[in-house]
Amino acid sequence: MEYRLSAITLDEASVVYRSRAVEQEREVAIYDLLEANFFKPEGFPDGPYHLRLGMEDNRLVLDISREGGSEQVRLFLSLAPLRKTVKDYFLVCDSYYKAIRTAPPHQIESLDMARRTLHDEGARELQARLGDKIQSDFDTARRLFTLICVLQMRG
Repeated sequence: MEYRLSAITLDEASVVYRSRAVEQEREVAIYDLLEANFFKPEGFPDGPYHLRLGMEDNRLVLDISREGGSEQVRLFLSLAPLRKTVKDYFLVCDSYYKAIRTAPPHQIESLDMARRTLHDEGARELQARLGDKIQSDFDTARRLFTLICVLQMRG
C-alpha cells in the first residue's frame, strides 16, 4: 500500500505577488514533499495521491485524487485555529528576510530559530487539525504548513 503524494499543485488564483524568497520556499517545499512523505486520507483507497491545495471562504481546500484521476475527495479545513501561528510566522519571516541584509549573525540566527520554532508549531497544529481526516508524518505536515502559508500571502 502506498500512502504518499505523487503530485501537488496550488490554486494560486488569489495570489497577487510573491517575492523570490517565498517562491523558492514553495518550490523547495513541493520538491521535498514529493521526495519523501506520508499522507493517508482516512477511508480512502491507497495511493499514491495527487493533492491540490486552495483557499475558499477562508478555509483550506484539499482536493485529493488517486493517481490517474480515479476516486476523488474534497476536504475543507478551517484555518482559524492556525491564524495566530501563521500571523506570527509571517512577522518573524519578514524580520528574518530584512535582517539577512544588514543584521549581525547572532540576530539572524535568533530570528531563524524563532522562524523554525513557529514553523514546527504550525506543523503540529496542522497535524492535529487534520487528525481524523488525514494522517501524515511531521515532515509532511511541516511542508504542507509552508504551502498553506504561501497560499495565504497577499500582495
